[in-house]
Amino acid sequence: MAQILLHYTVLEQLGEGAKSTIYKVLDPTTRQTFALKHVQRIDPKDLRFIEQMETEFDISRNFHHKNLRRSYDLKIVKTLLLKVSEAFLVMEYFDGLPLDQGLPTDLMDVLDTFVQAAEGLKAMNQMGYVHCDIKPNNILRDRHGRVKVIDFGQSCKIGTVKERIQGTPDFIAPEQVNRKPVTVQTDVYNLGATLYWAVTGKHIPTLYTVNKKGDNSFLLDATIPSPIELNPKCPLPVSNLILECVSTSPSKRPADMDAVIHRLELGKHVLAKSRDPNWTPDPTLTDSLTESKF
Repeated sequence: MAQILLHYTVLEQLGEGAKSTIYKVLDPTTRQTFALKHVQRIDPKDLRFIEQMETEFDISRNFHHKNLRRSYDLKIVKTLLLKVSEAFLVMEYFDGLPLDQGLPTDLMDVLDTFVQAAEGLKAMNQMGYVHCDIKPNNILRDRHGRVKVIDFGQSCKIGTVKERIQGTPDFIAPEQVNRKPVTVQTDVYNLGATLYWAVTGKHIPTLYTVNKKGDNSFLLDATIPSPIELNPKCPLPVSNLILECVSTSPSKRPADMDAVIHRLELGKHVLAKSRDPNWTPDPTLTDSLTESKF
């Protein structure tokens, strides 16, 4: 007999996160398919994961962008003593895999994936929010190459100072570790660290991971191998962009996602030229292509 959660029929389990399980479900009344995130409060500490679901719902129910996953409903279940016992978040279903399970093998597809992710983050930033946890498993890509940014439990208003360190160690920005205000440049860093991994197969040493190695450890931008060193197929403009994105100083990073998108498009054109001797540049990128000295 099929499992029922709320009034939804569970079709399959899609994945697991921090104290959460996500299912593909069917509404038997409307015949619509959704993704359903379920969190149970087993330990008192689990309440923060339910609070993150509330945050995700409050922010993502306002999304109307093709590269951002939208939420539709939140159900909080309480005991007779009015203690929260579990929560369900009804979200848009997207038939894609996270990048850590389905990273494209072609570099052009990788760059296009990150252009789409940056488009989603741009829309989010323009609404006044920072994602704060971009990493490979928070970017989904389907078989048609369409991309969706997900998981907004750590998202917040631009300028927020978090009460505790939040983020994923291999992708976390220095200002997140130091509990300073998060900004658009925080998302730029997280996205850049994720792109570094996608292009090179390696992680950059973040302030969080370096500090775990001992008090005498240090982090310098110059100690990070450039992507083009690790992957000669990486276009120079993309390699330079990634290193700027993961600068320890937010002021040295690209100003916003518009700048990131433009330079990723530039990288795609440089890569296209290297593959096709008859390639001609996009007129809107002519000046940038000349300056890149590819």
